Amino acid sequence: MAERTWDRPMKKASFVFSDGQLDYKFSDTHPFNQKRLVLTADLLKNIGALPDSAVVRSRMATDEELALIHDERYIEIVKKAGHGEIAPEAAENYGIGTEDTPIFEDMHEASAMLVGGTLTAVDEVMEGRARHALNLGGGLHHGFRGKASGFCVYNDSSVAIRYMQEKYGARVLYIDTDAHHGDGVQWSFYDDPDVCTVSIHETGRYLFPGTGAVTERGSGKGYGFSFNFPIDAFTEDDSFLEIYRTGVREIAEFFKPDVILTQNGADAHYFDPLTHLYSTMKTYREIPKLALELAEEFCGGRWIAVGGGGYDIWRVVPRAWSLIWLTMTGQPLPSGPLPKEWLEKYGPQSPVPLMPDWEDPDPLYEPIPRKAEITEKNRHMMDKALHLIRSEQQRRG
Repeated sequence: MAERTWDRPMKKASFVFSDGQLDYKFSDTHPFNQKRLVLTADLLKNIGALPDSAVVRSRMATDEELALIHDERYIEIVKKAGHGEIAPEAAENYGIGTEDTPIFEDMHEASAMLVGGTLTAVDEVMEGRARHALNLGGGLHHGFRGKASGFCVYNDSSVAIRYMQEKYGARVLYIDTDAHHGDGVQWSFYDDPDVCTVSIHETGRYLFPGTGAVTERGSGKGYGFSFNFPIDAFTEDDSFLEIYRTGVREIAEFFKPDVILTQNGADAHYFDPLTHLYSTMKTYREIPKLALELAEEFCGGRWIAVGGGGYDIWRVVPRAWSLIWLTMTGQPLPSGPLPKEWLEKYGPQSPVPLMPDWEDPDPLYEPIPRKAEITEKNRHMMDKALHLIRSEQQRRG
């Protein structure tokens, strides 16, 4: 990939956001709630960590950009659905109008704004305006070429990866730490040796979308470039982080990417209402650290991060996502109490008592009786997932 030079200083990081990202709203009671973007940005501003100069307005993706991944017929269906011009039965054939992904007004425009935010983040990094970029409105990793799925209408990460390939000639390492398997991104590049997808998620035996087995390794020329780490239900911090640190580092050393794109779903936390994992804020302090380390080591710092899942929007997501930005910008990770002003502003709005501190209380939950068994099971799974890389390393001596 060609290096780019510019005549103005590069920012450490860009924070991509616009009010239009809040229009991606299925209903007042749907678990996917973009108020978490406001909560996170406000928390960062309260601690003086997000100056106005760091914020870059997201744009709307064009139809041509969406069509890098999505079928043109599907794009037209989404437009019609959002304007009330399609029967519900017909819409359901495309995964919209379902309980998971209901139709809402101007669905296409709101969805394209999320994709455009990730493309904005890509251009910030790949055109040399920022070393890293964060679009928390992105991370909709379940969208398919011609079908919506799992709260995701368009797949911003897949579009962004193809965009980076075509515009910048980049080899992309995609790392997904959402509790749900990053199926839409994986299948988009399953036969592509220039995109390596990594997903650490709760095993599909218990959780949507039911895919993401270790045996899903890619096909054709892409065989060996798809990695899945399906961890057991009730996995805690230490086991999650062992898989993450060991697995992702070995894969990065094997693949040697030009740029890293991370999807940062915050739904592996113990409080999340839709999953069965037992991570705490300890995990979310460490995830961006390794991403930054690998970006600096392999990619000249090129790291783009997006949001994703996270359904405890009050107690978990703002704290977890703030840590990504703080890591990107080299600011100290905070400890102790959250800002009093933030707690007083949002405490009355929250249906649950807000967490008063950056860290979770220790202990956060009762001890897991199967901890040793779960840890050993996860290690065995990791060894199986990394078998191809380790066999090749042994062959080369």
